[in-house]
Amino acid sequence: MAKRYGLVIDLDRCTGCQTCNVACKMEHNLDGFSGIRVDTVGGPHRDTPAGEYPNLSMYYLPVLCMHCSQPPCLPSCPTEAIYQRKDGIVLIDEEKCNGCQECLEACPYGVLVYDTQKNKAWKCNLCAHRVDEGLEPFCVLCCETEAMFFGDISDPSAQLSQLARKRKAYALQPESGAEPAVRYCPPRPRLR
Repeated sequence: MAKRYGLVIDLDRCTGCQTCNVACKMEHNLDGFSGIRVDTVGGPHRDTPAGEYPNLSMYYLPVLCMHCSQPPCLPSCPTEAIYQRKDGIVLIDEEKCNGCQECLEACPYGVLVYDTQKNKAWKCNLCAHRVDEGLEPFCVLCCETEAMFFGDISDPSAQLSQLARKRKAYALQPESGAEPAVRYCPPRPRLR
């Protein structure tokens, strides 16, 4: 089976500290945006259902490019600037990008951003330059709570695959048909 890089994120460990967000900005020298955002799910003053008293819940959800097997952004690009490597990593060729922003609309996860200074689309590239050197993405390295796991999600013996199976990890918006390479281990119920 071909190698397919992806992430498993343990929502039980994520504290919403934003270190992954800052790490992305630092690694890619980004100003004003990042390749990852951390959403708050549930809790007070949110649109997301969190249950009713006394069964309230809240957790943090890091959202980044899902490096989908069937990336909706790829066919939406009129200049063919978006492409997928054999290892599953989805990238944008800056030289080909004309800044039309069609890909931003096509992404069901809302993870592509528009770099106004360069007039180009940008997104998480899974730190492909680091992966090519045998290193993990910088957000994974910097995660203080060790909530992010990187590896070959097609390898059932890989640590992240075992964790995903054990914790019944899920993908966001499976109905999109995009087949994302990022999985989430749900937060465990809290004891009272």
